[in-house]
Amino acid sequence: MQPRFENIPSKTIVGTHVTMSFIHNKTGHLWQSFMPRRTEIKHQTDASLYSIEIYPTGFFDDIKPTNEFEKWAGVEVSDGSDQPNGMERLTIPAGLYAVFTHRGPASAGPQTYQYIFGVWLPGSEYEIDERPHFALMDEKYKHEQPDSEEDIYIPVKSRQF
Repeated sequence: MQPRFENIPSKTIVGTHVTMSFIHNKTGHLWQSFMPRRTEIKHQTDASLYSIEIYPTGFFDDIKPTNEFEKWAGVEVSDGSDQPNGMERLTIPAGLYAVFTHRGPASAGPQTYQYIFGVWLPGSEYEIDERPHFALMDEKYKHEQPDSEEDIYIPVKSRQF
């Protein structure tokens, strides 16, 4: 599995977030609370959903299942000045991303991430850049269906040798 590379422009996201760790995963709860309210968000650019992780500085230096990070559920908007009560705005800065397409049920996602961080990244000329990571789920995303697809965006920069 090889990525494609995209220089993305800055994106404005409106949604909700929780602080969690891999061992105390709150992803299901986050999406269950977000999805019924997503139609309240004005100025959506399309029907795609964004699952975003914001890792603190140094997170990847010593990964432990108890390390906390922010997890967001949201949508891209053209104008984020009027978010619904209880939701927040997040800006994903412009930059270079390695984009991997995960094919198959969402529950098989950990294998894709294991490949990205355990095989591809260590053998590549790139390192993680400290910007949000995200998965983009458009009309091809079908949750647990075998023909489901989602794009995983990993922020990268050239490795400093």
